[in-house]
Amino acid sequence: MLKIQNLHVSIEGKPLIQGLNLTVNPGEIHAIMGPNGAGKSTLAKVIAGHPAYEIEEGDILFEGKEIAEMEPEERACLGLFMSFQYPVEINGVSNLQFLHLALNSQRKAQGKEELSVEAFEKFLDEKMKMMEIRPEFKHRSLNEGFSGGEKKRNEILQMAVLDPKMAILDETDSGLDIDAMKVVAQGVNQIKNSEMGLVLITHYQRLLDYIKPDFVHVMMNGKIVQTGNADLALKLEEQGYDWLEKIA
Repeated sequence: MLKIQNLHVSIEGKPLIQGLNLTVNPGEIHAIMGPNGAGKSTLAKVIAGHPAYEIEEGDILFEGKEIAEMEPEERACLGLFMSFQYPVEINGVSNLQFLHLALNSQRKAQGKEELSVEAFEKFLDEKMKMMEIRPEFKHRSLNEGFSGGEKKRNEILQMAVLDPKMAILDETDSGLDIDAMKVVAQGVNQIKNSEMGLVLITHYQRLLDYIKPDFVHVMMNGKIVQTGNADLALKLEEQGYDWLEKIA
């Protein structure tokens, strides 16, 4: 589904990703871990199409299509979704308005009939109940005045509404207390399915207690230096990253 080959990325001439390879198949959950500055969030942004980064070399293939030159909205309409580490606030645009427009833009690009406000609101109510988000939040400005946990929960609500083929969650657990993390993880587990690929970028093993990865990758110095199963995350939690320095 997602295939990254020999990816080299820079920003203002500074190399950030150096020869990265990654393949994510439908139904697989991949966790990417690593120290600060390893390139984890950069990778997520590059896949999503952030314009600040320059792809020097390599390919990003999604369902066999090269997407490196596509605009972010084109990638989203193909079924790519990214949850941000720091979700933005948009004053004056309600959750309902934002999500209705986002879903209808996606449906239009896919040749599907757009949903009326009434039909969408009923659909949204079901998703909000699943995510344990109070109904009044749909009329509040997007993320404005939300706590950290509410913002992250709202990101997963967006994922539930858009039902992507590939989801990239960039440090979704950052700043969450244990109860909020459980709710967010529960939402992710309810959404994911055998057709969806999922990439979790995280510093901490604790998220992986609730969302079980098939593969754990360690990034250092802009590339993946180690791959294993969930046991690798436990080892990193116990020993840190020092033992991987020689490999990197």
